[in-house]
Amino acid sequence: MEKKLIMFLLLLQLLSLNTLSLKHSSAKPNAKITVMGLVYCDICSNNSFSKHSYFIPGVEVRIICRFNSASSRTREMITFSANRTTNELGLYKLDITSLEGVACAAEAKKDSLMTSCQASLIGSSKDSCNVPGFRTTTDQVVFKSKRSNLCVYGFTALNFRPLQKNLHLCGK
Repeated sequence: MEKKLIMFLLLLQLLSLNTLSLKHSSAKPNAKITVMGLVYCDICSNNSFSKHSYFIPGVEVRIICRFNSASSRTREMITFSANRTTNELGLYKLDITSLEGVACAAEAKKDSLMTSCQASLIGSSKDSCNVPGFRTTTDQVVFKSKRSNLCVYGFTALNFRPLQKNLHLCGK
């Protein structure tokens, strides 16, 4: 249930992206890549999003992505590393607006985009919820659009938890 909720929220964010474009790409592909995820407070300290959990704004997250572009003429690896802060909805997002020579949703296998991305917690903005739960994630769902050469990588959620579990809210 929690993964479906989180994936649904990521999909809503995808739909609200203003980078979606139906323009035809130039002869040389330029991939537009968005990496995003959520951070929440796991009040019951069970590594799941419950009715008592909430998304945390102001959390620092480190994102590292490696893109291998392999074609018949070139073999390159491009690495991006950035820190992002979650917004008021607990969402962090990294937009890579142009990755020249890389086809995000390539039709030919020889030009496919191979990636490895991860997101890691740096620090919480809430003193009441600052013990890391899921610290790093590499699990992702990829949404690709062939028309606009757009890829959106959505990570599973990261979380913090309180120092002590609230037995009144969560039970034993």
